[in-house]
Amino acid sequence: MGLFSKIADRVFGRKKDVPAAAPAKPAPVIFTGSENDPKVSPPSHTPAPAAPAQPAEPVDVEAVLTGLAAEKGGKSDWRHSIVDLLKLLDLDSNLEARKELAAELGVNAGAHGSAEQNLALHKAVMRKLAENGGKVPDDLKD
Repeated sequence: MGLFSKIADRVFGRKKDVPAAAPAKPAPVIFTGSENDPKVSPPSHTPAPAAPAQPAEPVDVEAVLTGLAAEKGGKSDWRHSIVDLLKLLDLDSNLEARKELAAELGVNAGAHGSAEQNLALHKAVMRKLAENGGKVPDDLKD
């Protein structure tokens, strides 16, 4: 599992505003005809297919991360710092982890560990979260 997958799991797994949908139970079939009457079909033993699931609402990434920062004391600069973002999500933020993330996301800005690369990496993570169902403000992606 790549580092971005761990980031996405932590962000999307914290979505609390949408309750999990209960699986639909098929309605019971009551057969009132005679099983021996050739004009009456017996009920099917397989239930009708369930209605297609409604698309999930996008996860508000900013709200999730702001809430998480508040839970942890609110001292994180996750909006600008990839290191703070990774720490907020309880993920490894060392240079090797950021190199791995840069390779995974195809970020080639500046030297490894430089401010230029860290800013590009932060924006790449936010764009990728948006591509994967997150609602991310434009100022965090651009």
